[in-house]
Formats: sequence, C-alpha cells, structure tokens
Amino acid sequence: MKIGSSLFDLGRLDRISNQETAIHGLDPRVKVLVTLVFIVAVVSFGKHEVSGLMPFFIYPAVLIALADIPLGYLFRKILIVSPFALMIGLFNPFLDREIIINLGPVAISGGWVSYISIMLRFALTVGAALILIACTGFNAICHALERMGAPRVFVVQLLFVYRYLFVLTEEASRMVRARALRSFPGKGTGMRVFGYLVGHLLLRTLDRAQRIHLAMLSRGFDGEIRILRPMRFGIRDLAFLFGWSGLIVAMRLYDVTGLLGNLVTGGAG
Repeated sequence: MKIGSSLFDLGRLDRISNQETAIHGLDPRVKVLVTLVFIVAVVSFGKHEVSGLMPFFIYPAVLIALADIPLGYLFRKILIVSPFALMIGLFNPFLDREIIINLGPVAISGGWVSYISIMLRFALTVGAALILIACTGFNAICHALERMGAPRVFVVQLLFVYRYLFVLTEEASRMVRARALRSFPGKGTGMRVFGYLVGHLLLRTLDRAQRIHLAMLSRGFDGEIRILRPMRFGIRDLAFLFGWSGLIVAMRLYDVTGLLGNLVTGGAG
C-alpha cells in the first residue's frame, strides 16, 4: 500500500504539469533558462550570506501562486531530500565557532550562520527545480534541453532514468505484495529474504526496462522526444525571461534586504 501510494505520489508532478495556467503555457525553454539563472545566483552566495537570500523566495512564491501548485505537497517533497543538506552542514557549528553576530545576549557563531545559509540555498534550489517540473513536465524539460543544444544522448538517458523510477517502484510493489501473501507472522521478514528481494528487484526491473525499450522501438521510437504542446516563443515568454532574469540578477548584485532596511529606518527617523 505504501509503495503504491509512493508511485502515485511520484507521478503527481507530471499530473500537475498538465494544468492550464499562465505559467504552464509559457515556452519550456524560457522556464528552464530562468530556473538556471535562479539556481546559479542562489549558489553563488558566500557561506555566511543569509539576509541576501531572503528576497529570492519571491520567485518560487509567485510561481506557486500563479501555477496553482499545492504548497503542502511541494514542502513534503523538499523534506524527503532534506537529510542530505542536514548532513552536509551538520558539523559546521562545531568547526567554525567564531562569533560573528550578537543578537542581544545571544551570540551566534559563523558555523551556525553557514549552516542556515546551506539550508536556505538547499530549499531555494530544490524548490525551484520541483516547481520547474510541476509547471513544465519532465518530457517538456528534456525536449527544451535538446532544443537548446544539449546532446540528444544525454537528454534521452536523463528521460529514461526518470521513467525507470516508475518501473522500479512498480516492480517493488509487486514483489512486496507477493512476499506478504506468501509469508506468515515471523517468517519471510529477515535480512536474508530482504537481500534476495533486492537482487531479484534489480533483475526484474532490468528485464522490464528492456521489454519496454523493445516495445518503443517496435512503435517507431527514433530517439526524438515529442511533446503535445508545441514550443512557440512569443512576447509573453520574452517578458518572463528578461523580467525575472533581470530581477534575479539585481537581487544578486544589490543588497535588497539592506536597502529596504535603510528605507524603513530612514523613513521612521
């Protein structure tokens, strides 16, 4: 049941990408380019930069609202991969103990600041990638990469790896269901049986993937990715590209948070 629900949840991004909104109707190449600009700008910040990252939440917030993407679902997806980011900066507070910020009686070391910076950059970049898939679709993203000059071999392999996840999850669901129907309490649940299941899962998914590939070849697959929505670059796409790219570059070059703080404090004074 849990594996089946995971398979259903895995394909939900593709179902969300079939919606009809202003963001979904944009050219996939434009959304890919803006997302790349966004990710490069976010990861280019220093390890002690925190306030400068805050304005970048504007981009995912606007796209979530305009593309009607479920915020709770997106948050759960980010939490699934969050342990990797947590482990990357886990020892920063112990290695960098130099105090760089004093908030009243509370002294904050550089390690904690860099840890927070890592988590913010992780949330922004992973969130932007998930939003891109949710408002574009993985097939359209791969097609856009190919149209932008990426090697066809790389694009097709990327698409097949993504589709292989569904094959892997489906075969795992069948094997777990079969084991549950053939086992009694206390039997068939040890590590030895689990090792057998993992080995057979690899063999079964490879065999299933090969049959799928042969079926694709018999239906005329020639390595070209085809999508239902044709790519048309119009004025809206141009405005989205230059508008968001210009805003992202401006937020990277200028301290927007500091400027707003000075404006507020200056107006109050």
